[in-house]
Amino acid sequence: MARTVVIHEHGGPEVLRIEDRPVGEPGPGEVRIRHKACGLNFIDIYQRQGLYPMKLPTALGMEGAGVIEAVGAGVTHLRPGDRAAYAAQPPGAYCEARVMPAAQLCPLPEGISFEEGAAMMLKGLTVEYLFHRTVPLKRGDWVLFHAAAGGVGLIACQWARDEGINLIATAGSAAKCALAREHGATHTIDYRAEDFPARVREITGGRGVDVVMDSVGAATFEGSLDCLRPLGMMISFGNASGPVPPVNLATLAAKGSLQITRPTVFTHIARHEACQEMARHLFAKVQSGAVKIRIDQRLPLAEVAEAHRALAARETTGATVLIP
Repeated sequence: MARTVVIHEHGGPEVLRIEDRPVGEPGPGEVRIRHKACGLNFIDIYQRQGLYPMKLPTALGMEGAGVIEAVGAGVTHLRPGDRAAYAAQPPGAYCEARVMPAAQLCPLPEGISFEEGAAMMLKGLTVEYLFHRTVPLKRGDWVLFHAAAGGVGLIACQWARDEGINLIATAGSAAKCALAREHGATHTIDYRAEDFPARVREITGGRGVDVVMDSVGAATFEGSLDCLRPLGMMISFGNASGPVPPVNLATLAAKGSLQITRPTVFTHIARHEACQEMARHLFAKVQSGAVKIRIDQRLPLAEVAEAHRALAARETTGATVLIP
Protein backbone atom coordinates (compact mmCIF):
# COMPACT_ATOMS: atom_id res chain seq x y z
CA MET A 1 0.00 0.00 0.00
CA ALA A 2 1.11 3.59 -0.63
CA ARG A 3 -0.30 6.89 0.52
CA THR A 4 -1.68 8.59 -2.60
CA VAL A 5 -3.39 11.94 -3.23
CA VAL A 6 -6.73 11.35 -4.97
CA ILE A 7 -9.68 13.48 -6.05
CA HIS A 8 -13.24 12.12 -6.30
CA GLU A 9 -14.70 15.39 -7.58
CA HIS A 10 -13.44 18.59 -9.17
CA GLY A 11 -13.14 21.67 -7.00
CA GLY A 12 -10.84 23.61 -4.69
CA PRO A 13 -7.94 22.31 -2.60
CA GLU A 14 -10.43 20.79 -0.17
CA VAL A 15 -11.22 17.96 -2.63
CA LEU A 16 -7.68 16.56 -2.28
CA ARG A 17 -7.70 13.38 -0.22
CA ILE A 18 -4.89 11.12 0.94
CA GLU A 19 -5.75 7.43 0.61
CA ASP A 20 -3.90 4.14 0.96
CA ARG A 21 -3.81 2.44 -2.43
CA PRO A 22 -2.33 -0.90 -3.50
CA VAL A 23 0.82 -0.65 -5.61
CA GLY A 24 1.36 -4.11 -7.09
CA GLU A 25 4.00 -5.42 -9.47
CA PRO A 26 5.02 -3.88 -12.81
CA GLY A 27 3.81 -5.49 -15.99
CA PRO A 28 5.55 -5.47 -19.39
CA GLY A 29 7.02 -2.04 -20.14
CA GLU A 30 6.37 -0.82 -16.58
CA VAL A 31 8.38 -0.07 -13.46
CA ARG A 32 7.64 0.42 -9.79
CA ILE A 33 9.22 3.56 -8.35
CA ARG A 34 9.38 4.65 -4.72
CA HIS A 35 9.29 8.43 -4.60
CA LYS A 36 11.71 10.56 -2.64
CA ALA A 37 10.09 13.79 -3.86
CA CYS A 38 7.12 14.83 -6.02
CA GLY A 39 6.82 18.00 -8.11
CA LEU A 40 3.94 20.49 -8.08
CA ASN A 41 2.75 22.17 -11.29
CA PHE A 42 -0.11 24.33 -12.52
CA ILE A 43 -1.41 21.46 -14.62
CA ASP A 44 -2.21 19.68 -11.34
CA ILE A 45 -4.45 22.62 -10.41
CA TYR A 46 -6.14 22.61 -13.82
CA GLN A 47 -6.90 18.90 -13.41
CA ARG A 48 -8.17 19.35 -9.86
CA GLN A 49 -10.44 22.23 -10.90
CA GLY A 50 -11.80 20.41 -13.94
CA LEU A 51 -10.36 22.77 -16.56
CA TYR A 52 -8.81 19.61 -17.94
CA PRO A 53 -11.63 17.11 -17.27
CA MET A 54 -10.58 13.65 -16.14
CA LYS A 55 -12.29 10.39 -15.32
CA LEU A 56 -12.84 10.34 -11.56
CA PRO A 57 -11.65 9.29 -9.10
CA THR A 58 -8.06 9.93 -10.11
CA ALA A 59 -4.67 10.37 -8.52
CA LEU A 60 -2.84 13.64 -9.22
CA GLY A 61 0.74 14.70 -9.94
CA MET A 62 2.77 14.70 -13.15
CA GLU A 63 6.41 14.53 -12.04
CA GLY A 64 8.53 12.86 -9.41
CA ALA A 65 11.87 11.34 -8.55
CA GLY A 66 12.92 8.30 -6.58
CA VAL A 67 14.40 4.82 -6.69
CA ILE A 68 13.34 2.02 -9.03
CA GLU A 69 12.15 -1.00 -7.01
CA ALA A 70 11.16 -3.39 -9.80
CA VAL A 71 11.02 -3.50 -13.61
CA GLY A 72 8.71 -5.37 -15.94
CA ALA A 73 9.54 -7.34 -19.06
CA GLY A 74 11.04 -5.33 -21.90
CA VAL A 75 12.42 -2.49 -19.77
CA THR A 76 16.12 -2.14 -20.59
CA HIS A 77 17.11 1.44 -19.68
CA LEU A 78 16.43 1.08 -15.95
CA ARG A 79 17.21 -1.52 -13.26
CA PRO A 80 16.17 -1.99 -9.63
CA GLY A 81 18.15 0.40 -7.45
CA ASP A 82 18.55 3.05 -10.17
CA ARG A 83 17.79 6.66 -9.42
CA ALA A 84 15.17 8.04 -11.82
CA ALA A 85 13.02 11.09 -12.47
CA TYR A 86 10.12 11.77 -14.80
CA ALA A 87 7.38 13.96 -16.14
CA ALA A 88 4.69 11.71 -17.53
CA GLN A 89 1.07 10.83 -18.03
CA PRO A 90 -1.16 9.44 -16.59
CA PRO A 91 -1.12 11.49 -13.37
CA GLY A 92 -0.34 9.82 -10.07
CA ALA A 93 2.98 11.24 -8.85
CA TYR A 94 1.61 12.52 -5.53
CA CYS A 95 2.27 9.26 -3.73
CA GLU A 96 4.82 7.18 -1.85
CA ALA A 97 5.17 4.60 -4.63
CA ARG A 98 3.50 3.69 -7.92
CA VAL A 99 3.63 1.37 -10.90
CA MET A 100 3.81 3.29 -14.19
CA PRO A 101 4.96 3.05 -17.82
CA ALA A 102 8.76 3.13 -18.03
CA ALA A 103 9.19 5.02 -21.32
CA GLN A 104 9.23 8.53 -19.81
CA LEU A 105 11.28 7.61 -16.73
CA CYS A 106 14.83 8.91 -17.11
CA PRO A 107 17.98 7.80 -15.28
CA LEU A 108 18.81 10.61 -12.83
CA PRO A 109 22.53 11.46 -12.84
CA GLU A 110 24.51 11.45 -9.61
CA GLY A 111 24.98 15.01 -8.43
CA ILE A 112 21.36 15.94 -9.09
CA SER A 113 19.28 15.47 -5.95
CA PHE A 114 15.90 13.76 -5.81
CA GLU A 115 14.28 17.07 -4.90
CA GLU A 116 15.90 18.76 -7.89
CA GLY A 117 14.82 15.86 -10.11
CA ALA A 118 11.24 16.13 -8.92
CA ALA A 119 11.23 19.91 -9.37
CA MET A 120 12.89 20.05 -12.79
CA MET A 121 11.41 17.45 -15.10
CA LEU A 122 8.11 18.91 -16.29
CA LYS A 123 9.35 22.48 -15.97
CA GLY A 124 12.77 21.85 -17.48
CA LEU A 125 11.50 19.72 -20.35
CA THR A 126 8.97 22.47 -21.05
CA VAL A 127 11.77 25.01 -21.36
CA GLU A 128 13.76 22.59 -23.55
CA TYR A 129 10.96 22.28 -26.10
CA LEU A 130 10.09 26.00 -25.95
CA PHE A 131 13.66 26.99 -26.82
CA HIS A 132 14.63 24.15 -29.15
CA ARG A 133 11.60 22.40 -30.64
CA THR A 134 8.83 24.98 -31.18
CA VAL A 135 10.41 27.76 -33.23
CA PRO A 136 14.06 28.19 -34.28
CA LEU A 137 15.76 30.56 -31.83
CA LYS A 138 19.28 31.88 -32.24
CA ARG A 139 21.70 33.96 -30.22
CA GLY A 140 20.54 37.58 -30.08
CA ASP A 141 16.83 36.86 -30.54
CA TRP A 142 14.27 38.55 -28.28
CA VAL A 143 11.79 36.58 -26.17
CA LEU A 144 9.06 37.84 -23.85
CA PHE A 145 8.46 35.36 -21.02
CA HIS A 146 5.50 35.78 -18.68
CA ALA A 147 5.43 34.64 -15.03
CA ALA A 148 9.20 34.51 -15.07
CA ALA A 149 9.67 34.15 -11.30
CA GLY A 150 7.94 30.77 -11.17
CA GLY A 151 9.47 27.33 -11.54
CA VAL A 152 9.40 27.28 -15.35
CA GLY A 153 10.30 30.94 -15.63
CA LEU A 154 13.47 30.82 -13.54
CA ILE A 155 14.74 27.89 -15.59
CA ALA A 156 13.88 29.83 -18.77
CA CYS A 157 15.78 32.92 -17.60
CA GLN A 158 18.93 30.86 -17.01
CA TRP A 159 18.49 28.90 -20.24
CA ALA A 160 18.16 32.12 -22.24
CA ARG A 161 21.29 33.58 -20.63
CA ASP A 162 23.24 30.43 -21.49
CA GLU A 163 21.98 30.49 -25.09
CA GLY A 164 22.64 34.22 -25.63
CA ILE A 165 18.94 35.03 -26.01
CA ASN A 166 17.56 38.37 -24.81
CA LEU A 167 14.74 37.50 -22.43
CA ILE A 168 12.27 40.13 -21.23
CA ALA A 169 10.65 38.77 -18.08
CA THR A 170 7.31 39.80 -16.63
CA ALA A 171 6.39 39.17 -13.00
CA GLY A 172 3.87 40.43 -10.46
CA SER A 173 6.06 42.39 -8.05
CA ALA A 174 9.35 44.24 -7.79
CA ALA A 175 10.77 41.38 -5.71
CA LYS A 176 9.80 38.80 -8.33
CA CYS A 177 11.29 40.97 -11.09
CA ALA A 178 14.55 41.14 -9.12
CA LEU A 179 14.52 37.35 -8.84
CA ALA A 180 14.12 37.01 -12.62
CA ARG A 181 17.02 39.41 -13.23
CA GLU A 182 19.16 37.47 -10.77
CA HIS A 183 18.52 34.33 -12.82
CA GLY A 184 19.45 35.88 -16.16
CA ALA A 185 16.58 37.98 -17.52
CA THR A 186 17.89 40.80 -19.73
CA HIS A 187 15.01 43.13 -18.79
CA THR A 188 12.07 42.82 -16.39
CA ILE A 189 8.56 44.30 -16.32
CA ASP A 190 6.26 44.44 -13.29
CA TYR A 191 3.00 43.80 -15.12
CA ARG A 192 0.96 45.03 -12.14
CA ALA A 193 2.62 48.44 -12.22
CA GLU A 194 3.53 48.86 -15.91
CA ASP A 195 1.88 48.57 -19.33
CA PHE A 196 3.87 45.56 -20.54
CA PRO A 197 3.21 45.93 -24.32
CA ALA A 198 4.33 49.57 -24.20
CA ARG A 199 7.45 48.65 -22.20
CA VAL A 200 8.32 45.84 -24.61
CA ARG A 201 8.12 48.24 -27.56
CA GLU A 202 10.29 50.70 -25.65
CA ILE A 203 12.90 48.07 -24.78
CA THR A 204 13.07 46.75 -28.37
CA GLY A 205 13.13 50.17 -30.01
CA GLY A 206 9.63 49.71 -31.42
CA ARG A 207 10.45 46.43 -33.18
CA GLY A 208 8.76 43.95 -30.88
CA VAL A 209 9.97 40.52 -29.79
CA ASP A 210 10.53 37.47 -31.96
CA VAL A 211 8.66 35.10 -29.63
CA VAL A 212 6.24 35.37 -26.69
CA MET A 213 6.14 32.43 -24.26
CA ASP A 214 2.92 32.76 -22.26
CA SER A 215 1.66 30.39 -19.57
CA VAL A 216 -0.66 32.98 -17.97
CA GLY A 217 -3.45 32.75 -20.54
CA ALA A 218 -6.49 35.02 -20.63
CA ALA A 219 -5.03 37.97 -18.72
CA THR A 220 -1.98 38.44 -20.96
CA PHE A 221 -2.99 37.01 -24.33
CA GLU A 222 -4.15 40.16 -26.16
CA GLY A 223 -1.27 42.24 -24.81
CA SER A 224 1.18 39.53 -25.81
CA LEU A 225 0.09 39.73 -29.44
CA ASP A 226 0.85 43.46 -29.37
CA CYS A 227 4.43 42.68 -28.27
CA LEU A 228 5.32 40.65 -31.34
CA ARG A 229 7.23 41.81 -34.40
CA PRO A 230 5.69 41.04 -37.81
CA LEU A 231 5.78 37.27 -38.43
CA GLY A 232 6.53 36.72 -34.74
CA MET A 233 5.47 33.58 -32.88
CA MET A 234 3.03 33.42 -29.96
CA ILE A 235 3.51 30.29 -27.85
CA SER A 236 0.58 29.84 -25.47
CA PHE A 237 1.47 26.97 -23.13
CA GLY A 238 -0.68 27.49 -20.04
CA ASN A 239 -3.80 29.05 -18.50
CA ALA A 240 -2.89 30.28 -15.01
CA SER A 241 -5.35 33.18 -15.26
CA GLY A 242 -7.98 31.18 -17.17
CA PRO A 243 -8.29 29.80 -20.69
CA VAL A 244 -7.65 32.01 -23.71
CA PRO A 245 -10.93 32.96 -25.44
CA PRO A 246 -11.51 32.00 -29.08
CA VAL A 247 -9.16 33.78 -31.47
CA ASN A 248 -10.24 35.52 -34.67
CA LEU A 249 -7.54 34.46 -37.14
CA ALA A 250 -7.96 37.75 -39.02
CA THR A 251 -6.54 39.48 -35.93
CA LEU A 252 -3.24 37.67 -36.50
CA ALA A 253 -3.12 39.01 -40.05
CA ALA A 254 -3.92 42.56 -38.96
CA LYS A 255 -1.21 42.55 -36.31
CA GLY A 256 1.55 41.52 -38.72
CA SER A 257 0.92 38.00 -40.05
CA LEU A 258 1.58 36.54 -36.62
CA GLN A 259 2.00 32.85 -35.87
CA ILE A 260 0.46 31.07 -32.91
CA THR A 261 0.78 27.61 -31.39
CA ARG A 262 -0.54 25.79 -28.31
CA PRO A 263 1.93 22.98 -27.55
CA THR A 264 2.19 20.64 -24.58
CA VAL A 265 5.25 18.95 -23.14
CA PHE A 266 3.52 15.57 -23.30
CA THR A 267 3.38 15.64 -27.11
CA HIS A 268 7.11 16.29 -27.22
CA ILE A 269 8.04 13.53 -24.77
CA ALA A 270 5.58 10.92 -26.08
CA ARG A 271 8.33 9.02 -27.91
CA HIS A 272 10.79 7.32 -25.58
CA GLU A 273 13.84 8.32 -27.61
CA ALA A 274 12.82 11.99 -27.80
CA CYS A 275 12.05 12.09 -24.08
CA GLN A 276 15.43 10.64 -23.13
CA GLU A 277 17.25 13.02 -25.51
CA MET A 278 15.43 16.04 -24.05
CA ALA A 279 16.19 14.86 -20.50
CA ARG A 280 19.89 14.44 -21.28
CA HIS A 281 19.96 18.00 -22.64
CA LEU A 282 18.27 19.28 -19.47
CA PHE A 283 20.55 17.28 -17.18
CA ALA A 284 23.61 18.62 -19.01
CA LYS A 285 22.47 22.21 -18.42
CA VAL A 286 22.07 21.51 -14.71
CA GLN A 287 25.32 19.55 -14.35
CA SER A 288 27.28 22.33 -16.10
CA GLY A 289 25.90 24.91 -13.66
CA ALA A 290 24.21 26.88 -16.45
CA VAL A 291 20.83 26.11 -14.88
CA LYS A 292 20.24 25.83 -11.15
CA ILE A 293 16.95 24.42 -9.89
CA ARG A 294 15.52 26.75 -7.27
CA ILE A 295 13.21 25.07 -4.76
CA ASP A 296 11.60 27.62 -2.46
CA GLN A 297 8.80 25.50 -0.98
CA ARG A 298 9.10 22.04 0.56
CA LEU A 299 6.01 20.54 2.15
CA PRO A 300 5.08 17.08 3.40
CA LEU A 301 2.63 15.18 1.21
CA ALA A 302 -0.01 15.65 3.92
CA GLU A 303 0.02 19.42 3.24
CA VAL A 304 -0.79 19.08 -0.46
CA ALA A 305 -3.92 21.25 -0.15
CA GLU A 306 -1.88 24.16 1.23
CA ALA A 307 0.66 23.70 -1.56
CA HIS A 308 -2.13 23.96 -4.16
CA ARG A 309 -3.62 27.01 -2.50
CA ALA A 310 -0.31 28.89 -2.40
CA LEU A 311 0.58 28.07 -6.02
CA ALA A 312 -2.85 29.14 -7.32
CA ALA A 313 -2.60 32.40 -5.36
CA ARG A 314 0.82 33.08 -6.93
CA GLU A 315 2.38 33.28 -3.49
CA THR A 316 5.28 31.01 -4.47
CA THR A 317 8.57 31.54 -6.26
CA GLY A 318 10.71 28.89 -7.88
CA ALA A 319 9.52 25.30 -7.52
CA THR A 320 7.49 23.49 -4.88
CA VAL A 321 8.12 19.86 -3.95
CA LEU A 322 6.10 17.48 -1.83
CA ILE A 323 7.96 14.98 0.35
CA PRO A 324 6.21 11.59 0.79
